[in-house]
Amino acid sequence: MTAQPATHAASDRAAETRARILDAALTEFSAYGLAGARTDRIATAAGVNKALLYYYFESKENLYGAALEMIAGKIRDRSMAVFLREASAGERLLRTALDHFDRILGQREFQSLMQQEMMRLHQGESNAIDVLVKRVFGPIQTMLQAMIREGISSGELINVDWFQIPLAAMGANVFYFLSAPVWRQLMPFEPFAPDALAARRKALVEFLGQAVFIDRQRGAELSARVLADTPMPELKGDPLVFRRHDERTK
Repeated sequence: MTAQPATHAASDRAAETRARILDAALTEFSAYGLAGARTDRIATAAGVNKALLYYYFESKENLYGAALEMIAGKIRDRSMAVFLREASAGERLLRTALDHFDRILGQREFQSLMQQEMMRLHQGESNAIDVLVKRVFGPIQTMLQAMIREGISSGELINVDWFQIPLAAMGANVFYFLSAPVWRQLMPFEPFAPDALAARRKALVEFLGQAVFIDRQRGAELSARVLADTPMPELKGDPLVFRRHDERTK
């Protein structure tokens, strides 16, 4: 009878240790990439010896894959929570676009790993894009398509090819962050200053409220509601997420 609590305690400790290793690995891989990451730094950050890393994950490559799947699962679950919210399709669309902006801003580890995987894909190297499509982007696109078509069918959203709406919404987010070095030279403001980021996320939602809703007044009201109950995430460190990998690791 006394063995069961001890077994549960050991299992809990093992899960906690594994989680610490994955968190440390995510930070290391996002900063240095698979090739540049060092298992001794991961072990030190996780507070374990290096042998324990190999006990749980067997190799650095397996550890990288596990860390990528962990953060990808969190991104998928976060997106699904927005899709399944009790709200009209139009409101969920606004929340999806805003969540995407905030995800780029706040989930820098995932953005860094995605950039690295895209570079590996373009260079013809082994990559995890297929895994990410299956685990994250495929389910998200399925839900996004259903949501937009629901809004079009109900008469809430304008009747266009559904794919053009996420391109206009999420594509604008990616373009803003990716083009920051150019904006910095063209515009009289720092694109990653907190006030500029706050203004951009507000403009994103307000623009969509006017551009894709048949009833613009309703779009404006929903935009105001979404912005009011979704404060911008707290900024920690440099919010520039689309850096060249070689610049990050110098």
